[in-house]
Amino acid sequence: MVKKLILFFISVILLIISGCSSNKLEASEKDVEITISAAASLQDALNDIKPLFEEKNPHIKINFNFGASGALQQQISQGAPVDLFFSAAEDKFDKLIEDGLIDQKQGIDLVGNELVLVIPVNSNTGIESFEDLIKAGQISIGTPESVPAGQYAKETLQNLHLWADVEGKIVYAKDVRQVLTYVETNNVDAGIVYKTDALISLKVKMVATAKENSHAPIIYPIGVIKNSRNPIEAKRFYEFLQNESSIDIFEKYGFKGLK
Repeated sequence: MVKKLILFFISVILLIISGCSSNKLEASEKDVEITISAAASLQDALNDIKPLFEEKNPHIKINFNFGASGALQQQISQGAPVDLFFSAAEDKFDKLIEDGLIDQKQGIDLVGNELVLVIPVNSNTGIESFEDLIKAGQISIGTPESVPAGQYAKETLQNLHLWADVEGKIVYAKDVRQVLTYVETNNVDAGIVYKTDALISLKVKMVATAKENSHAPIIYPIGVIKNSRNPIEAKRFYEFLQNESSIDIFEKYGFKGLK
């Protein structure tokens, strides 16, 4: 009888422990949403990666906020509720590190890109190189102060000693995708975008690639925001973006792995 009572109490205790463990697990795996502010040029690759991550982490929902890296950096500086920042330029990322909003140990340079000159696919302007831009009526680049691709474009044109000749023809865009749209719709004769953007469009033709020494290195750093409301989940996505399957997707869209 005593043995039966002991076994009974042991069973009850085990059930209680099991229930507590289950509750703890449920608490740690509660449904959460995380926000990733990412450069516009990352849109297609990240939209492909998102379902792969959510399939393995069904309690985490990913929300993307795409835009120009400079504008996104300012939003974060002003307190926007963001969990991860994926920038198209190191200087915008470094500013958040300097301001104490990203821990340098929680950041990594993940992928790289190239800068290309594009024209409408049906263009007959004879533009086949950066030097030919003097023939163009209008040229679009991102606003250099806030759009990294625009900053790299301006550097390239300055290094080729073309800026003074074409500055009056420039149509500035809010991000690199808007540049692409202007070229696709024949609103401009040419545009300077990332290779990854040019590859996704059937309405533009790449005619030249900027030499690497004509502009600052095109590096995409990513990091967890210090005041993230969901730092554990943010770190999980941060690490997922570094795995082989994610890098393969980035490379499929024309990004260059840096590892």
